[in-house]
Amino acid sequence: MVVASCLITLYLPGVHSLKEKRSIVKSLIGRIRSRFNVSIAEVAAQDLHARAVIGVACVSGSAEYARGQLDALVRWIETERPDLTLLDADIELY
Repeated sequence: MVVASCLITLYLPGVHSLKEKRSIVKSLIGRIRSRFNVSIAEVAAQDLHARAVIGVACVSGSAEYARGQLDALVRWIETERPDLTLLDADIELY
């Protein structure tokens, strides 16, 4: 069994309130959860308007599949959400 995790840091330009940030992050998390079937949550920077840190976890029998799933998720964010700036995506396998 392989557990893959990814810590994604996003910059949200033009966001000036926590309510606006929450709307964007909640929508993004819901779409990722349904599309990639992963566990996902906002894990840090909850009080910062223009930054979001999201943690993602995937469990698989294959390290290649788990890594590929998280790589595809990061690419999806970059292509489907050009309004967000991906600052960092750190993938680890256990």
